[in-house]
Amino acid sequence: MKKQVLLMAAFMAVAPCFAAETNDGHYEYLFEEKNATDNQVLIKADTNVMQQGNAIRIAFEKKFKSEKAKPGEEITFIVKESVYTQEGTLIIPAESKINAKVIKIEKQKVPNKNARVYFHFDSLTTPDGTVYEMSAKPGTKDGSLKEGPWMTTGKIAAYTVGLGAIGAGAGAGFAFIPNPTNLGAGFAIGIPVGCGVGLIAGLITPGLKYHAKAGEEIVILLSDELQLNKQKEVLIPVSDTEDDETEEEDD
Repeated sequence: MKKQVLLMAAFMAVAPCFAAETNDGHYEYLFEEKNATDNQVLIKADTNVMQQGNAIRIAFEKKFKSEKAKPGEEITFIVKESVYTQEGTLIIPAESKINAKVIKIEKQKVPNKNARVYFHFDSLTTPDGTVYEMSAKPGTKDGSLKEGPWMTTGKIAAYTVGLGAIGAGAGAGFAFIPNPTNLGAGFAIGIPVGCGVGLIAGLITPGLKYHAKAGEEIVILLSDELQLNKQKEVLIPVSDTEDDETEEEDD
């Protein structure tokens, strides 16, 4: 009897959850992206609702340079590949466009601090022309876009190697003037001095500007829910030229 009571109580506790899921739809899951705080999408009868914290991978439509951008400027991004749930539901079709506004630019500073650009992503336009309001930001720890550590390391290395070569040349020159046989000593002195000066210069000079090429991808995170209509995959028509080439290959 006690077991039956416990089972009945457990069923009564779980039943409302099933009822809510039946009435409001069911959840499916996006493929995980770094720094995303949620990967659930609520699948309803007529709409799909991406949850706050969901990630979307997008790409710059045109090249971007932080030194030429201004706060308030609008930048267009492209969804290069369709966004599907792991269960196979199409959420965002390829070639959708996302509009962003530059809200703040921090220029590069000394010592070796890279420029940072802050965007607010405010709308998504699907290929059928439907515009959806949205709120999102770059999926980085501080919500900004900047050059990565590898680019910074490359800059320091370039200074180090470049001035190291200059130092080697200077050392060799000074050694050669009094005695050509002292070239080895000149290199031994000039290279470390030049590299040391280069390393210091690389560390104390201003950091890098933020540059992105057309097609370069970033990940953004939703700051609020994004409700979208049910989507259909857009088929890209094949040109007659491509058809002719295919027929020739088949022949």
